[in-house]
Amino acid sequence: MLGDSGTHSRADSGADSGADSGTGPQRIAFVIPAHNEAPRIDAVVRGLIEAWPYRQSPTILVVDDGSTDGTSEVAVEAGARVVSHPKNHGKGAALLTGFSTAQSIGADVAVTLDADGQHPAADAVGLALDAAPRDALVLGTRDMVRAGAPRANQISNRISNFFLSAFTLRRLSDTQCGMRRYPIAETVALGVGGRGFSFEAEVIVRAARARWQIVQRRVGVLYPPEDERTTHFHVVRDPARIVGRVSLTLVDPRSFIRRR
Repeated sequence: MLGDSGTHSRADSGADSGADSGTGPQRIAFVIPAHNEAPRIDAVVRGLIEAWPYRQSPTILVVDDGSTDGTSEVAVEAGARVVSHPKNHGKGAALLTGFSTAQSIGADVAVTLDADGQHPAADAVGLALDAAPRDALVLGTRDMVRAGAPRANQISNRISNFFLSAFTLRRLSDTQCGMRRYPIAETVALGVGGRGFSFEAEVIVRAARARWQIVQRRVGVLYPPEDERTTHFHVVRDPARIVGRVSLTLVDPRSFIRRR
């Protein structure tokens, strides 16, 4: 999936899970991209396990994107499968590795969430079991004002929402939330080129052009005190890259390919 960058598996724990959602039984995997999240990944993984309503444990894939702090070891101990990148390749690359791995073990739907603990486990499980069709793109949407998000993050999100809504001719209320549900095979087939934070925005544009059903669901978000916050997202640089990547997508004739 990543060409010559390489991936290797650090552990194999957990089990494939099925749930009835929308069009019928399906296999679901939670995919968590992580870079130096050892202090937080344990709670994220265990939270999903505790929130999962079925007897069989959920499939949780942590993609360690070049961490140097023991993220993989902590995730394995918590009960996740781990796939590691030797070097940091970016969030989009980590998501693609997670999708590929999930598909190889029989999953056809991936629910993504961030490794920093900001996404409530119960809401991630809610997206997994949402009644939207299996092949819909389901976007988690946050109330960033009520949650007390930093003002810079709110402004960044509004800018992204404005441009992506204009580009797709759809009213999109949160284009930067990392909690989503993807149909795996269809998402991979979109041919998304971005490998950083722009990946998630580009998916929306390509999915809209392919006339996918895009569903928006309200989800919560937990912001820790300011002195405890960690993020790899730059509120100025990364939105600019997102808009640039989306602009390239708009002139890519392949983005007009319709899904069969």
